[in-house]
Amino acid sequence: MGHRIFLAGASGAIGQRLIPQLLAAGHHVTGTTRNADKAVTLRALGVEAAVVDVFDAEALSRAMLAARPDIVIHQLTDLPPGLDPSRMGEAILRNAHVRDEGTRNLVAAATTSGVRRMVAQSIAWAYAPGPEPHSEADPLDSAASGNRGISVGGVIALEAAVLHAPFAGIVLRYGQLYGPGTGADAPAGASPLHVDAAAYAALLALDKAVPGIFNVAEPNQAVSTQKAVEELGWRADFRLPA
Repeated sequence: MGHRIFLAGASGAIGQRLIPQLLAAGHHVTGTTRNADKAVTLRALGVEAAVVDVFDAEALSRAMLAARPDIVIHQLTDLPPGLDPSRMGEAILRNAHVRDEGTRNLVAAATTSGVRRMVAQSIAWAYAPGPEPHSEADPLDSAASGNRGISVGGVIALEAAVLHAPFAGIVLRYGQLYGPGTGADAPAGASPLHVDAAAYAALLALDKAVPGIFNVAEPNQAVSTQKAVEELGWRADFRLPA
């Protein structure tokens, strides 16, 4: 039987690749966006659309209560198209704000709505320096400074809010995304990840994941993805049909 899903960040790169997977699996999806034009696109994809800003806690709570989800998927980010380097400085601050206050608002709304599980997007390159490949038990780089410190601080806040919530919290630490909608056509970075495979991990986490953290990336030397492969049955080569 399908779940009622509240997909926060449905119009983003992962969200748009996740929607067809959720619908094919028989789930009912309400997707959020801040943009009314993008809401039209979401409806055309077959989901209910909620135009809401994650920083408007009251409106977010109303939207979630109306959707009546049993699972929330948190794919919210605030990054420029193609990760435009000229705009990344200010984007790092905005994205950390989403991860911190935005996640706290999502968790609060989910708690009020009686949600039983949340699957949230994190990143796999926030680990503190140390022996590689990093496992999920390794510490994050809380001593980082500058832009990295801002970014890692947001990650730490997001993960704490989700993992300490009064429902099952699953954190997916994604590698560097490439593929449709990401601004990158080919693998790049220490732990690359195709956007379709990233979305697939979120789909699997709806039912297969026990609460906790999973590294999700293609095989690499920086992070271990053994846990996601063994416990979720995740495949790095998953792709949506052309």
